[in-house]
Amino acid sequence: MQNCQINTAIVVINKHIFHIFAKPNNYVILIENNIAFNNKNIFIGGSTNGIGWESAKLFAKYGGNLTLVARNENLLLQRLQELPNNANQQHTYIIADFSNPENLEKTIKEFVLDKSINYDIIINNTGGPPSGQLEKATTEELLSAFNLHLISFHKILGCLLQGMKSRKAGSIINIISTSVKQPLNGLGVSNTIRGAVANWAKTLANELGTYNITVNNVLPGATNTGRLKEIIKNKAQKHNLQESEIEKQMADQVPLKRIAEPIEVANAVVFLASDKARYISGVNLPVDGGRTKSL
Repeated sequence: MQNCQINTAIVVINKHIFHIFAKPNNYVILIENNIAFNNKNIFIGGSTNGIGWESAKLFAKYGGNLTLVARNENLLLQRLQELPNNANQQHTYIIADFSNPENLEKTIKEFVLDKSINYDIIINNTGGPPSGQLEKATTEELLSAFNLHLISFHKILGCLLQGMKSRKAGSIINIISTSVKQPLNGLGVSNTIRGAVANWAKTLANELGTYNITVNNVLPGATNTGRLKEIIKNKAQKHNLQESEIEKQMADQVPLKRIAEPIEVANAVVFLASDKARYISGVNLPVDGGRTKSL
């Protein structure tokens, strides 16, 4: 078979994004990509690694202006340089720690005031609490988890919601866990706080719909992130097994017989934030290869 090289490019024409495929015999195929975030400002937490980073790259690829939020400034600066940019996009970052909601709120308010920026999309995402049985959790561990997730997400909402309400448009997506539908063994504090966030989000979806603001939750299953590697390591030590054995056990629990890659969860996040999903609100969307047993 003759070798056939195909060159590709992405162009924007009248605010529409097209993929161009050019073949050696000099004809071109134009395929319109209807997912676009041109001139949209996107706030995304935990955006230097894992699902957050993969989501950020996709949003940038489709034309969005990204505000990356994380604790490590050096890594934020590195990621900022790695983001796709069509020369018209304006990417920036905020150094913030979700474990301290008061400082988080102060930092975001100052940033928004300084930059005079309103956000179209909020992606709430941060690391999970330590593993362990709920009965053995301390009050301090529960309070820490609530601050890291629910309280921080609520602080972010308070800082950024008014811009969405004034424009009568917006999308809020929380990246949480399938434990919302089916509690996971050994993740007692996480199960508790994820459920609280899910109910917070559903309540907001009911309240904010009148402003044309959608609120949804993406529920990752076992996904190849630093968080999963930590869980695998702890389980391997507890049961005196190899980490590869624990990983295989996890994969075997999934009908698709594998662990997800972060980009597969990011695809769902970006879709729910797009105009293609404007009539989807108040849902918990598992991205878990079918592992969750409930409907």
